[in-house]
Amino acid sequence: MKKRVAHRVSSAVRGHRRIICVTASAALLVPLLIDRSSEAGPPADQRLQDDYTAAANEYHVPRSVLMGVSYLQSRWDSHPGVPSVVGGYGPMHLVDVSGLQTQQPGPQNASPPAATAGSPASGKESPAAAIGQADLRKAAALTGLPADRLRTDDAANVRGGAALLAATQRQLGKSLSTNPADWWDTVARFPGGGDRASSSVYANDVFDVIRRGAHRTTDAGQRVSLPASPRVRPHPPLTQAPPRPKEVDCPADVTCSWLSAPYVQIDDDEYGNHQLADRPRDQRIDYIVIHDTEAPLASMLQTIQDPSEASWHYSIRSSDGHITQHVRIKDAAWHSGSQFVNARSIGIEHEGFLRQPDAWYTEQMYRSSARLVKYLAKKYGVPLDRQHIFGHDNVPAPTDDSIPDMHDDPGPFWDWRHYFDLLGAPLKATAGPDSDIVMILPDYAHYKPEFTGCRKSGVPCAPHGSSAVRLHTDPDEHAPLIQDPGRHPDGEDSTEDVDDLGSRVSAGQTFAVAERSGDWTAIWYQGHKAWFKNPEKQPTAVGARGRMVTPRDGLKEVEVFGRALPEEDAFPEGDEDELPEPSPLPYTIRADQRYVTTSRVLGSVLEKASGGDAPSTVVMGSEAYYEIQLGHRLAYVRASDVDVVKASGTAASGSAGPSGLPTR
Repeated sequence: MKKRVAHRVSSAVRGHRRIICVTASAALLVPLLIDRSSEAGPPADQRLQDDYTAAANEYHVPRSVLMGVSYLQSRWDSHPGVPSVVGGYGPMHLVDVSGLQTQQPGPQNASPPAATAGSPASGKESPAAAIGQADLRKAAALTGLPADRLRTDDAANVRGGAALLAATQRQLGKSLSTNPADWWDTVARFPGGGDRASSSVYANDVFDVIRRGAHRTTDAGQRVSLPASPRVRPHPPLTQAPPRPKEVDCPADVTCSWLSAPYVQIDDDEYGNHQLADRPRDQRIDYIVIHDTEAPLASMLQTIQDPSEASWHYSIRSSDGHITQHVRIKDAAWHSGSQFVNARSIGIEHEGFLRQPDAWYTEQMYRSSARLVKYLAKKYGVPLDRQHIFGHDNVPAPTDDSIPDMHDDPGPFWDWRHYFDLLGAPLKATAGPDSDIVMILPDYAHYKPEFTGCRKSGVPCAPHGSSAVRLHTDPDEHAPLIQDPGRHPDGEDSTEDVDDLGSRVSAGQTFAVAERSGDWTAIWYQGHKAWFKNPEKQPTAVGARGRMVTPRDGLKEVEVFGRALPEEDAFPEGDEDELPEPSPLPYTIRADQRYVTTSRVLGSVLEKASGGDAPSTVVMGSEAYYEIQLGHRLAYVRASDVDVVKASGTAASGSAGPSGLPTR
């Protein structure tokens, strides 16, 4: 019998990274609220729509152009008085760096590393690049309005954006045409600071919004609608991204830089900060993991060059969505907190702080990230669903004792619904409301559950749209929250803290229905029945198709795992001292419970690096597991322990393995 020992996982492999604490300026944290309730005019929730019309008429800019630019800048949100990381304000994201105590918080006197082939990857822009055409001070001069008003008043901010567009159109020697297509060059210059390829991508995105139209309710409760204009077809010159190093794997029309993560010996038998591999030849890529940095990008780019620290494949800058690659896709980065997930995934870091989404989670970053993920998913065959495109906060803990240390980014304010729209795989109902499976899908703008801890522990956060839905023990808003024995092993209660995942689910995740009672729905969650409010008129979940697993006949309950390991006999002789321990998690699935699954995987391990240029060995087993949505995080159960059942009204899809699910 081979001896088993607990598998050693370094802090870097576990995805832990050095976080440099920063103090954001007061301007980033304290919103300035404008009271317009006493003004006469249109209904309070339609004023922004009329502001666009009035500004477009005043400055002779096509309204669709003004609204399309504003959508790309902010999705029409005002983030009342709160600047973005580069000092952008209001629906037009007009930039005023003088309003910030620092342009971008971070370590003092840090020397950012150099990057190649593209925009600097330092995480900082020069003031001129940051301001560009969307200069709030210039807009103030053009409109004759005080700069303070453009920072805090939506109507003034929109006027400023229209004035800037008209001024740029004149500077280019063009007429103030009523044809939106004639404004392509002006639109491309609006954000400023980008290379020609990035500017072309921006303009094309704006005109894509104009052609398709858009409708949403903003963070300030404003109902805004841009009717589709399918005949608007600008004809910009074709622009290719600049030449790039051979290591870079990015969409052809996106500017990407390369800043290499080191692979060197860090002690007698450890190599870092990633692992050489030969993916997807020796190991399929099943997952793309979405992170946020919880630090300014400049400090993270220093971290990625430290061989003893964590690593990831890509970084995406908040201000403009610029992408920097660090690790080749064929190699496994140390980013998720799980060696099993690292071996099968691509890790993408987004510059930002989960407690400050309005300052950091910019529309340009969302779009750049989605463009990259869509490209990678197509190239490497990763399904566009929430069991394969997920957050660091959804990564399964590999062992029982690692659960409390798992990360919680990108957090409850990451807009998964919008992100999947950008991926071209919208999250939506695929079955009737009485289906055996539901997809969590709150209306992000309207759904604002209470959170604490954004500024100080226990202090309520400002109301904010969220992808997260909280779970209770009974169908009652005053009932206790569901408890997570893994997250809180000492018996502490789940809380409403922004970092506490113990009683939450997230948009796009799918669960088996356990019961319904009036406006409430119960799902099976970590071995328990968990309730959330799901009223018919404002649902927080919709019906979904799919397959579920349940303990096979004769088993009262089955074990749950955080990783799918090969059977013992799959390992070569001589590996007795390095065999990973199949540690069950502190949850079980009972005979009356069901959990949604979308894939069947074979157990595997990427063995520890042994140095040199050869890729690490992949040990592949023959024992199959089902990946399940156990709770907020994913998990695995042995295929031999469960039966697969189909939700009522659903149909199988994909290339079927023995279970009727794709085997990956």
